[in-house]
Amino acid sequence: MKSRIFLDYASTTPLDSVVLKAMTPYYKKYFGNPSSAHSFGQKTKAAIEEARARVSKFLECAPLEVFFTSGATEANTSVIHGVVEACEEKKPGLKPHIVVSAIEHESVLAPIRRLELAQRVEATYVSPGRDGIVSASDVARAVRSHTALVSVMYVNSEVGTVQPVAEIGGMLVKRPPSVFGFKTIFHTDAVQAAYWLECSPAALKADFLTLSAHKIYGPKGVGVLYKKEGVPFVPLLRGGGQEYAMRSGTENVAGIVGCGEAVRYLFDPKISVARIRIRQVRDRIIRGVLKRIGGASLTGALDGRVFNNAHFLLEGVDGRDLALALDREGFAVSTGSACSENTREASHVLIAMGVAPQDALGALRVTVGKQTKAEDADKFIGTLAAVLKRARIKQ
Repeated sequence: MKSRIFLDYASTTPLDSVVLKAMTPYYKKYFGNPSSAHSFGQKTKAAIEEARARVSKFLECAPLEVFFTSGATEANTSVIHGVVEACEEKKPGLKPHIVVSAIEHESVLAPIRRLELAQRVEATYVSPGRDGIVSASDVARAVRSHTALVSVMYVNSEVGTVQPVAEIGGMLVKRPPSVFGFKTIFHTDAVQAAYWLECSPAALKADFLTLSAHKIYGPKGVGVLYKKEGVPFVPLLRGGGQEYAMRSGTENVAGIVGCGEAVRYLFDPKISVARIRIRQVRDRIIRGVLKRIGGASLTGALDGRVFNNAHFLLEGVDGRDLALALDREGFAVSTGSACSENTREASHVLIAMGVAPQDALGALRVTVGKQTKAEDADKFIGTLAAVLKRARIKQ
């Protein structure tokens, strides 16, 4: 059987064995409902609070500013709807304005578009430069007196570029309050940033910050919503009042425990060594592809991206067909965000960056992780060259 090499770490990461070990007892032995007053429930409630404390330490915030969700999609949607509903309660009939980068994940863009269609919000979409980085000054120019929310992701999920979120957050703090009576709220989707960058909301001047456990070698189905104390917000899910009434619904205890365990590794001094090694493997791929593959170009800024991301535009080939061909050869790569992978339309991120639609169809995203070796990179480069040669000959 052909060995398989995973090069799609931006879509998900393998569950760390230490994380799985921490989670396992909560599937069978410690199964109580955290809302129950008896000892079974209090055991699982304590486990959730321990995980909350670990996440709050990582974020350098108060534990009661951290809430667990079913994933980053829910967390992002909660922020958008929660702020809009707070505005509607505060000033009925006044339509809030949202400023959002045009390269956000669909879990941010889709709910905003839906609210626009319902005529509940106005929205301004700020495009990045060709380097994939949104200008803080462009964001500042888009803000109006009735701008209730600004949402700019920390790291782009497709091309890996780091956005100037601290600069944007700092700019918003200095502005006068909006017509809704509170400062313009700042949200950053930090899903792709947590393993690589400091994620202190205080340092970023963020009012909301969202994370996903499965991007940091934790379990799927668990997200984190940071909400600064006192920021206007109406919960999306209501009912039993779990998560301090910020997110109702019985908690995924095992998943939350796994999230807390995955975050623990982010404090490990060894992580800096892992980051350097991952960057070396990533750079090896970039050098090899640009040297051996004609018509290949790196998308976005090299220095302004996280260490594991290599995103290319390849001339004369459809990126999705190429990804499928590479999969048959044993390599798992993608054309962009996993949540947008099932469409043949050009990436909205690349279009916003000014890439022509036809060129954008030749996108290939290669993202490496803790398990990726230098020899994996070399095998990939050789296989990519061979697969591309065959594809171009056929054309």
